[in-house]
Amino acid sequence: MAFLNLARLQGGFNVINGLWPLVHMRSFEAVSGAKTDKWLVRTVSGLLITIGVEQLRAADRSGSDRSARRLGIGTAATLAAIDLIYVGKGRISKIYLLDAVVEILILQGWLKTPNTIKQIFSGRVPPRGIS
Repeated sequence: MAFLNLARLQGGFNVINGLWPLVHMRSFEAVSGAKTDKWLVRTVSGLLITIGVEQLRAADRSGSDRSARRLGIGTAATLAAIDLIYVGKGRISKIYLLDAVVEILILQGWLKTPNTIKQIFSGRVPPRGIS
C-alpha cells in the first residue's frame, strides 16, 4: 500500500515539475535561474512527464510494483545527485537544493518499502505482500 501512495506522490511531483517550464518558461527561470540551453530543459521536462505519468499509471495497476520502484528510485537518486553536484559546482541555483531535499525524502520512502534494492534491480522481487 505504501508504494501506491509514494508512486502517486512522486508521479504527480514529476508531472508538475515537467510541465512547469513547458507551460511558463519565464516563471520557471525566475525561480530556478536563467537557462542557456532551453532545448535541454524541455527534454528533461518531457522525460519527467513521461516518468510521472508511468508512475501514476503503475499506482493503479496490479503487479507494477517493480517498475514503479525502479522508476522512483532511479529518478529520485539521479535528480538528487545532479542537484547536489551542480549546486556544489556553482553551475545551477541554490534553489535546486530544495529539490534535492524532496528527492532524498522520496528516495528514503522507496528504500523503506518492503523489497530490497538488490531484489528490485535484479528483477527477483517477491510476490506482493511478501517481504
